[in-house]
Amino acid sequence: MSTYLVTGVAGFIASRVASLLLEAGHDVFGVDNLNDAYDVRMKQWRLNQLNQKPNFRFTELDISQHVVLQQAVKADLAERGQASYDAIINLAARAGVRQSVLNPWVYVDTNVTGTLNLLELCNQLKIPKFVLASTSSIYGENAPLPTSEEADSDHPLQPYSATKKGAEALCHAFHYLNGVDVTIFRYFTVYGPAARPDMVMFRFVQWIKEGRPVYINGDGEQSRGFTYLDDIARGTILGLKPMGYEIINLGGHEVIKINELIQLLEGMLGQKAEIEYLPRHPADMLTNWANVEKARRLLGWEPLVGLEEGIQSLVNWYLAERSWASQIATV
Repeated sequence: MSTYLVTGVAGFIASRVASLLLEAGHDVFGVDNLNDAYDVRMKQWRLNQLNQKPNFRFTELDISQHVVLQQAVKADLAERGQASYDAIINLAARAGVRQSVLNPWVYVDTNVTGTLNLLELCNQLKIPKFVLASTSSIYGENAPLPTSEEADSDHPLQPYSATKKGAEALCHAFHYLNGVDVTIFRYFTVYGPAARPDMVMFRFVQWIKEGRPVYINGDGEQSRGFTYLDDIARGTILGLKPMGYEIINLGGHEVIKINELIQLLEGMLGQKAEIEYLPRHPADMLTNWANVEKARRLLGWEPLVGLEEGIQSLVNWYLAERSWASQIATV
């Protein structure tokens, strides 16, 4: 049994990672600031699922607040009678490509300063392993397809991806100076139950089912590589093994055009979409598609859930939680 500090634990990916760790018998100390970047009811739902599991503890805090973070960690370790954690899994991030254009400062606080604070904890407490959530957005506008980890990542298009690049650089510095073992995951598009409401899968399901207009930025011929939540969470946990310093793509292996995605959802929901095409947003990428050969080679990772099966799981979750999920703000 191991003990992990998981940040952003009420988030989409982090909550599933924490759940799988708990189901495997490990201890998880989860932290999250429960910010209002999107409807907090979604985060509370995920957190409620975790609170039902043994060996889970939660504290609401902001990882950019260095002193508060240190105090909470020391209190948790003292209560458990432990000196350290086996790893920090930093999945806390101020997410959202477009929102970062409007308020870049909060992205620097969480994605850069927060990462620095956690790396310093690794150094102080001799925590041997650090996992960081990064992003496929870091590859910019003209990435080769499928995109490998060797593609240019020095020309981010938005503050969000720029702050993730900064976090990656801090990880390398702490690995070089202090020997922290680091795995960085550049996540591509992830979907599944209780997904972020600012992402296309949840929005489209809600809009179609509730008979609302379906807004598409561009002509709908842009595409995304999707990977199901459970596959991403499994891959993240596989990255906990000693690796030195590695950057690994995860997700984005199954590509579909937005118009095709709408048609698939129409069939599953039994309703036609009322589509409104809008101008393309300059912060959006036209496509993404991951080369995941490195994940296969280093982690033995293989995605197990196909696109139709995964989308059906999201649809089923939405229908089961529709009484409140239908009210989640998506615009």
